[in-house]
Amino acid sequence: MSAQDQEKAAKRAQWEEINRAKALAKQLQKVAATQVASVTAPPRKQFQTVTGTRDLLPPDTSLWKHVEQTAHEVFGTFGFGEIRVPVFEETELFARSIGDETDVVSKEMYSFIEGRTFDLPSDLVELDGTITAAWERGEIARSASNEHQVRRIHEIYQEILQVVKTRPKLVDEDCKVLWRLFNALNRAVGRIGTEVSLRPEATASVCRAYIEHNLNQLPQPVKLYYMGPMFRRERPQKGRYRQFYQIGAEVLGGGDAPAIDAEVIEMVMTFFDKLKLPGLELDINSIGHNAPTCRPKYVELLRDELRKVKDQLGPDSQRRMESNPLRVLDSKLESEQAIIAKLPHIADHLCDACATHYADVKNQLQLRGVIYRENWRLVRGLDYYMRTTFEIIAKGLGSQNAVCGGGRYDGLVELLGGPPTKGIGFAIGEDRLILSLEDADKVPAQQGRDVYIAWMGERAYAAAVRAAKLLRDAGCSVELPPTELKFGKALERASKLDSRYALILGDNEVSEGMFTLKTLADGTQEKFTEPDLLEFLRARHHL
Repeated sequence: MSAQDQEKAAKRAQWEEINRAKALAKQLQKVAATQVASVTAPPRKQFQTVTGTRDLLPPDTSLWKHVEQTAHEVFGTFGFGEIRVPVFEETELFARSIGDETDVVSKEMYSFIEGRTFDLPSDLVELDGTITAAWERGEIARSASNEHQVRRIHEIYQEILQVVKTRPKLVDEDCKVLWRLFNALNRAVGRIGTEVSLRPEATASVCRAYIEHNLNQLPQPVKLYYMGPMFRRERPQKGRYRQFYQIGAEVLGGGDAPAIDAEVIEMVMTFFDKLKLPGLELDINSIGHNAPTCRPKYVELLRDELRKVKDQLGPDSQRRMESNPLRVLDSKLESEQAIIAKLPHIADHLCDACATHYADVKNQLQLRGVIYRENWRLVRGLDYYMRTTFEIIAKGLGSQNAVCGGGRYDGLVELLGGPPTKGIGFAIGEDRLILSLEDADKVPAQQGRDVYIAWMGERAYAAAVRAAKLLRDAGCSVELPPTELKFGKALERASKLDSRYALILGDNEVSEGMFTLKTLADGTQEKFTEPDLLEFLRARHHL
């Protein structure tokens, strides 16, 4: 036998011993689990929603439907088309667009590993070499997380070999150690792949879709809107959930004409106006752009001014003063408000081009009759945001009263790997919007059934089924009970469902080929033929 064959045989013998130990450890664990289970039999769990989530139920969902339908209608009149993007994307997309250091990316995203792109060997002896080779060939996605897991697998593999080599005969304690190592190995292998995250916002996904589908080849700009759930693992509070809903819009491509910015703002204000939401306040500002003579120059001036009052600032503002001075302007600490009020305003330090753009945006808003106020503290912390930024405040939300935020982000598409592309958009917090509408008592009246069919007798049931189909085809909402009810019970049920009418069908109606329609509001009733019944309902309710 050659030296190489002897080495393989020795290695094989080692792994046979490991597999025996692994089987023994698994048996010990199974026995322990059985013993625990026999002692405590937990009661059957009643499931509830996870913290930070909730169910939306009728009749509440009718208000949500009204809000979303209004968005569809208003945005459509401005030439926007709906886009639907996945609820999860590669984590790196959000890290690049929102920022690695932000709380959203570093603490609040729901992330998991999407499956491997290479095959694992059936023989554990070859595992370490297979994964290392796959990494070197590029079959494992290049990321800091995957690099760490490949290194960790090699380390655990070596620990397992060390236990086997130094123990001529494995005892129970060795088996427990090996079991722990095998579990760690399985976890490390399971974490190799592409990290994906539930979307914390949708702008990055829309920009990714713009790049992936070459939407820059279409007539520019491309105007898109979206609505749906987003996910952030943050502390739940009034109007803020871990699964929350947003309605938003993006304009991508074309130029950066001030009229585009003004029309986007006009559109969202029109949407709120259609919902009859009172007491709205629109704040606008310009944050310039990244040319040395514009925002960077102001940021240095702001940092210098903050350093002069450093000892009067809280820890967060002291940290932000160096890393991102614009974020200090977001401070809500009461003790810092007087200090911030004396800081220089960015609008006074814009370059000529940005100052002209800002003035033109304000003129365009005035032309459209959009009322606004300037808020010099309204800023964005990421470099790709530029020029126009805006926020809409609503009543009934306490201190966290912003219901919509938006702005221009001309560098984002390029940051995500696309061509240089102009962009502006906004996102509405739908949960908070619903709270504001409820607080303002702007909830549409709940609509019950148009017609409740009260049928009695076997002959009447077939006629009732045909009548229900006829009325539904005409646009009526109809409740057809599946079993026969006594007349009094049927009318009681119709009243509880807020029905407008009860369509009474008994043997007499079937024999006559007529329908008796009872108006539940006043108790009056009339008999109709089928054509007359439809004509009556159409005339009364515009069906």
